[in-house]
Amino acid sequence: MQKEQPQDQATPSRRGFFMGAAAAGAAAAAVTTLPGISTPSAELNKLPPAPENGGGYSLSEHVKRYYQTTRV
Repeated sequence: MQKEQPQDQATPSRRGFFMGAAAAGAAAAAVTTLPGISTPSAELNKLPPAPENGGGYSLSEHVKRYYQTTRV
């Protein structure tokens, strides 16, 4: 015994899936090419220089950002 689907509800299709995937890919490509997004290499230039004798702990901006991401 099969249930009948209402006529107003569309059935999923491969064509719709691939069109959605293509739209998502195009949106992702557009987001990555937007101007004004800082690059990680530019952020590295802002960091203070490493200690001369090696070692040492420096609470720099990227370390602070890491601590922000680990908060629950």
